[in-house]
Amino acid sequence: MKPDRTALDYLELFRSGSWFRATPADFQERVLRLGVLRSLKTGQHLFSRGNLPAGIYGVVDGAIRLRTLGSSGREALLKFLEPPSWCGEIALFDGLPLTHDAIADAPSLVVHVPHAPLEALLAEQPGYWREFGRLMAQHMRLTLLSIDETALEAAPIRLARRLLLIAQNYGDLHGHSSRVIEVRQEELAMMLSISRQTTNQLLKQLEAQGIVGLRYGEIEILDLEKLRGVVAGNG
Repeated sequence: MKPDRTALDYLELFRSGSWFRATPADFQERVLRLGVLRSLKTGQHLFSRGNLPAGIYGVVDGAIRLRTLGSSGREALLKFLEPPSWCGEIALFDGLPLTHDAIADAPSLVVHVPHAPLEALLAEQPGYWREFGRLMAQHMRLTLLSIDETALEAAPIRLARRLLLIAQNYGDLHGHSSRVIEVRQEELAMMLSISRQTTNQLLKQLEAQGIVGLRYGEIEILDLEKLRGVVAGNG
């Protein structure tokens, strides 16, 4: 990272995301002018469950893993945040401690917009609350869909849907999808609450159909339309 780089230098990157792209231009610039850049090493916490609200975060490079730990120490992996994703908006609204851990899954660069100046901006421009409300609604919609699929859908469809969501960066990529997903099979298994063995078997089935290609730590989507067909129950 060049020492003279600022959060505002990543304006166009964040505009590639569906949420940030739809916000007013003045909102985009004023929020990023408040941001500071944070570099994280692999395994370093961006924030931890129970921390007090500290602002919002936008991913510039790398990947951030959102997870929670049960009382037994078992990890539940919620999702990966990749550029140009944002998080932290829930605590901005309710002021309560954070509910999850956010950990760098690779060397990462993040824009951190601190809580106090962000609240001051919102007090000055209360209309900006609507933009963060839209971000929270986007995340809530995905959470509810995930709950529905866990309760109602068979594992092959859940896996295909999760691959599609990751490829589209959980709906945040504007107008395109990533063909190569950097995710390990054990991580997918944790996201879907199924065994790694089952995950491997389902991925092998998709590979045999020419839908995905499997490599260590990566899954390449070879046929996006066929994958969508599996999600629709036509695979």
